[in-house]
Amino acid sequence: MTLGERFQRDRAQRPDEHLGKLIRINPDGSVPKDNPFAGSSSARPEIWSLGHRNMQGAAINPASGRLWTHEHGARGGDEINIPEAGKNYGWPIITYGRDYTMLPIGEGTAKPGLEQPIYYWDPSIAPSGMAFYTGDAFPAWRGDLFVGALAEQVLVRLEIDGSKITHEERLLRELGERIRDVRQGPEGRLWLLTDSPEGRVLRLEPAT
Repeated sequence: MTLGERFQRDRAQRPDEHLGKLIRINPDGSVPKDNPFAGSSSARPEIWSLGHRNMQGAAINPASGRLWTHEHGARGGDEINIPEAGKNYGWPIITYGRDYTMLPIGEGTAKPGLEQPIYYWDPSIAPSGMAFYTGDAFPAWRGDLFVGALAEQVLVRLEIDGSKITHEERLLRELGERIRDVRQGPEGRLWLLTDSPEGRVLRLEPAT
């Protein structure tokens, strides 16, 4: 489960509460025994990782079985992470973004003991849903990661090599619509949800 910091930045660094955290629980709501803070007296045992701002997308990479997430930065600094147990992803101490007032946030972009994103956007694209593509309808895209973008009004296709993003392509700009979510359908096509008073559900077909 992803939990934002609700514009209360410093709470993302507090291990005794859930804001700004990725938490990991069993289907019945209990805490897995191998969680990094299980048994701790100073941290919530459900926490998997901390120091997140506002995670908007999460998906399991089928090639590795690991969870990937992305989160909104402020003005710039949208991130993609592969959260590891007990790691701190820095918000608001480090970030590649700035405040909406254009003032700096925190102490810069890096600090020992705080994790770097595997990828970030500056300026922001305002990422939304995300999905790894495993289908047959678009064989050239198999293994790629797709991310909707609200501010940029595009569908972002990211090529992956292991845990690195090697190439970005921005699709469907001509629609001029905020992409709220992206999913792979059972037939291997991509489904999109647009975000507006005239929002639509779209299905992408291979070019003929």
